[in-house]
Amino acid sequence: MIALGSDHGGWALKQEVMKHLDALGLEYKDYGTYSEDSCDYPVYGKAVAHAVANGECEKGIIICNTGIGISIAANKVKGIRAALCGDCFSAEMTRLHNDANILALGARVVGSGLALKIVDTFLDTPFSGDERHIRRINQIED
Repeated sequence: MIALGSDHGGWALKQEVMKHLDALGLEYKDYGTYSEDSCDYPVYGKAVAHAVANGECEKGIIICNTGIGISIAANKVKGIRAALCGDCFSAEMTRLHNDANILALGARVVGSGLALKIVDTFLDTPFSGDERHIRRINQIED
């Protein structure tokens, strides 16, 4: 299960991501927001982060205008490694090396075509499991 969340600035791109996940047959839960009415991104970033941290969802995708604020909010939750990605290489590397469990996107930074490719890369790339990466992740968690 994939947790989804956005503020008003990321709402439209979240709709595109949901259509894409539907087409792929992937299950998700939408933690809001549910319209383009102005709202506060920390609410939705943290909701997704808690769902991932407590095991309700395996991974998460969060979206705001830049992806910056919502990723900062999500990373305040213990056990979360939210990575802001604007390209497929970063999405691949954050999964391989950092075992990132939440993808953050900036709706005003990437278009929907690129965003969906980033989503695919993030979801399809496994963690390498290399000892050096595990050691580094443990240092982040300490």
